Amino acid sequence: MPSRADLHTHSTYSDGVLTPRQLVDYAYSRGVRILALTDHDITDGIPEALEAARAYPDLLLIPGIEMSTDVPGNEVHILGYFIDWQDAGFQEVLARLRDSRVDRARRMVEKLARLGAPVSWERVLELAGEGAVGRPHIAQALVEAGHVASVNEAFERYLGRNAPAYVEREKMTLPEVVELLGRVGGLAVLAHPRELEPDLDRLLPELRAAGLVGMEVYYQDYAPEEIERLLGWARRFDLLPLGGSDYHGLGGPHQREPGDIPLPDEPVQRLLELAAVRGRV
Repeated sequence: MPSRADLHTHSTYSDGVLTPRQLVDYAYSRGVRILALTDHDITDGIPEALEAARAYPDLLLIPGIEMSTDVPGNEVHILGYFIDWQDAGFQEVLARLRDSRVDRARRMVEKLARLGAPVSWERVLELAGEGAVGRPHIAQALVEAGHVASVNEAFERYLGRNAPAYVEREKMTLPEVVELLGRVGGLAVLAHPRELEPDLDRLLPELRAAGLVGMEVYYQDYAPEEIERLLGWARRFDLLPLGGSDYHGLGGPHQREPGDIPLPDEPVQRLLELAAVRGRV
């Protein structure tokens, strides 16, 4: 049975395939009643999502975002919930980060050409549409060009962190991201931490001190034993054990539909209570 809450989803404003309105409609049809829109480094889809949510009085739409940064040897994503997405200073930071995404994507396309897997830069921009250009758009272009059979293969062969076409981009430090989200009223949560487990002993105290309130425990394809292990980390550092499908609509073996995660109601309710205490709902 799908969870009532899904706290990690993407729309066409970053690298998802559904518009915010379509995403809201689809998630609601699947039984989701608490939905966070968390596009990468952009909040432009939030007005449309909020408007769509008005059609469903029993749906709570949480304005959110997903921001990324680096630690040695890995990339870390932080989700922010209940953000003041209209804050001017916040939008200036996001605009700078999006500009760096475009530059990075262009350099990756140039690398792909040198690697013998050329794709059209114009096509990548078309796939991105009005949203923030990202690696999934390049991956889609690689599939269309016949260089790979799937988006997953595109990341494995070319676009993943240690793959030959990967390019770094401007990022903030982890504490900077958490503190920025806190300044705009956001509740910061560590996204998909399984790959970070070797570093969690070092990362979580630093992030907790900066204001982190939770971490994803119930995520996409996490197995029961992985969930149990991550629950231990959350309890140890007094973090809310939250989660989401990370729905993009791109397909593939790891893709989950909205709400298709075993996220219990109790930690979601605690998140809402914390947001209420901070005046965010």
